Amino acid sequence: MKAISYVRARNVGEAIEAFAAAGDDARYIAGGTNLYDLMKLGIEQPRHLIDIATLEGADTIDTSGDHLFFGAGALMADVAEDAVVKREYPILAESLWKAASQQLRNMATVGGNLLQRTRCPYFRNGANGIYPCNKRAPGSGCAAIGGLDRTQAVLGVSDACTAVSPGDWPVALTALDAAIELRGPAGMRSVPIAEFYLLPGKTPHLEFDIGPGEIITGISVPKTDAGRNSTYLKVRDRQSYAFALASAAVALKMDGGRVARALIALGGVGTRPWRAGAAERHLTGQTLDRAVALDAAKAAFADARAGKHNAFKVELGARTLADAIMNAGGKIQ
Repeated sequence: MKAISYVRARNVGEAIEAFAAAGDDARYIAGGTNLYDLMKLGIEQPRHLIDIATLEGADTIDTSGDHLFFGAGALMADVAEDAVVKREYPILAESLWKAASQQLRNMATVGGNLLQRTRCPYFRNGANGIYPCNKRAPGSGCAAIGGLDRTQAVLGVSDACTAVSPGDWPVALTALDAAIELRGPAGMRSVPIAEFYLLPGKTPHLEFDIGPGEIITGISVPKTDAGRNSTYLKVRDRQSYAFALASAAVALKMDGGRVARALIALGGVGTRPWRAGAAERHLTGQTLDRAVALDAAKAAFADARAGKHNAFKVELGARTLADAIMNAGGKIQ
């Protein structure tokens, strides 16, 4: 095994310079909970690690302005327990609580969490070449298509990939129209989260809009009066920190019993965090009841494309979303 060099950066500029000096075989590492897994599986094989866990100011949590701002180095546990987040944006707190164990939340960063790679078993267990995977080896094929696809996506799939986007936190951020702030060799830029995650198309190995040497520096979330009426509901095979089979992030602005505005995203069913625009449009202006919620949820899955073993996700996803809509609207079943 080749030796791995290690550098700890004190600030973002120093980290970018270290990355440029190290070259293409470099990786940034913060909490490391995902990168270490991928290294052990042989999927990631960096020659250089640049530690950005303690960058100056990276752990900022600022809820005072017209946006919530979370430094990329803020720990999941700290953001989830922030008083304003818990009170005004339960959708965010709940997505973090349900994402991982307390031990992982104490170590993992909210910026690093955005870059989780899929848990598709063919991607994670095929580095020895037994299973083709277009994410791991572009152009090799997709063993999941026609294979064991129970946990695969039903929204946003292509003929090259059906892998599910694994996160919880990114789903909640997608519902709230967050923006990802990045800094790299060419300077700073901000990317709407809806554009940060890429559909697989013919290039499933390209997953994020992030360039070589770029670092996620922060996450900006516009404040909304729909935040208080919000929730993140997750359905999984086991209750103890498993990945979602289906999840829903819902925030509603209510006018009495009528939905004035709906913000909705889905997890566990899409190849990226999935904004459910059809469900939002269906709900807006409606008096909320179970039938309305279920009709809206079914609209979100109108374009679903199931495989051999995952058709159940269409019904499960719709019912999960309907439950989340009712919960967010204060009509808990």
